[in-house]
Amino acid sequence: MPIYEYKCKSCDHRMEKLQRMSDDALTDCPACEKPELTKLVSAAGFRLTGTGWYETDFKNKGGKPSDTKADNNKTSS
Repeated sequence: MPIYEYKCKSCDHRMEKLQRMSDDALTDCPACEKPELTKLVSAAGFRLTGTGWYETDFKNKGGKPSDTKADNNKTSS
């Protein structure tokens, strides 16, 4: 479940809430109890870099990795 960040337009109270994606957004501020909460957009807490896990884990779809030297020797004969 993602963590959403909210800010009250009335009193500037900020909070985080663990919610399901299907849950409705919160509207009532717990600090001032006014219906002024807005959902903030924030950066992700992680970054995906590199060639990716699929390159090494699932590229051959569960089959044995091919031996490139053996394949090259077969084609050159």
